Amino acid sequence: MDRRTYLAAGLATASAGCLTTVFGDDGGASATVLDAPDDRQYDSSELPYPAHGEPLPAFSLPDPLADEVVDSDAIDATLVVTAFFATCPVECVRLIGQLAGVQHGTVDRNVDDQVTFLALTFDPERDDAETLRNYGQRMNVDMEAGNWRFLRPESAERAKAVVADKLGISFDRIGAGESERLPGYDFRHLSLTFLRNPDGVVERAYRTDQPDHERVLSDVETVVDATS
Repeated sequence: MDRRTYLAAGLATASAGCLTTVFGDDGGASATVLDAPDDRQYDSSELPYPAHGEPLPAFSLPDPLADEVVDSDAIDATLVVTAFFATCPVECVRLIGQLAGVQHGTVDRNVDDQVTFLALTFDPERDDAETLRNYGQRMNVDMEAGNWRFLRPESAERAKAVVADKLGISFDRIGAGESERLPGYDFRHLSLTFLRNPDGVVERAYRTDQPDHERVLSDVETVVDATS
C-alpha cells in the first residue's frame, strides 16, 4: 500500500507534554503529545515517510528470537521503530548503539514496561536468529529487559514491502564491485527512527544515523508520562 494514503494535511499545535489535535484531510483527528519539531524544514505531508501527527502504518513480522509474529498495531505501548542490517559497518552501528542507550535509559527510569523497541532488518538473507542474537549482544542491547524485539521479514520482497514501501525507509541492495565496504553485497539506505505513541500516531521521525539518545529518551518519557 502506498504510504501516502496515511498522510495528514494540516496541524494544529499546542504545548509539548499535552495532547495536540492533528487534523487530517479527511476531517478526522488524532492526538500527539509533542509539538512539531522546531527545526523541521518540511510539513509532514511533504515527506516520503510518516512524520509528526501521521499514523504509523501497521505491520506484522516474525521475531525469530521469540519464534512468534509481532503485530505492531497490537502493541499498546509507546513504540520506537527503526530498520538496519547487521553487517552494516558504520551507519547502523551508530544508530543501534544510540537506541540501545535509549533502551537502557527506559530501564533505569522504570518506564521499560511502557516502551517497546522494534528493530527491523532489511537483510533477511543474512540476518537469521543467531546473527541477530549475537548482534544484540555486540551492540549492548538488553535482551533480558523484554522490551526490545528484532524483527526479520520472511523474504527480501517482504522487507521491501514493509520497510521501504510502508515505512518509507528506503534501501537499495548493491553488489560486489559497487561497494568497497563489504564483500558479497551492501546496502545504500536511509537511517530513520520513529517514535510512535500508543494511539499509533508518529510523535517524531529522527532522520539520522546518530540520534541523540538523551533527546530521544526525553521525548519517550514525555510521551509515556502523557499517555500512561
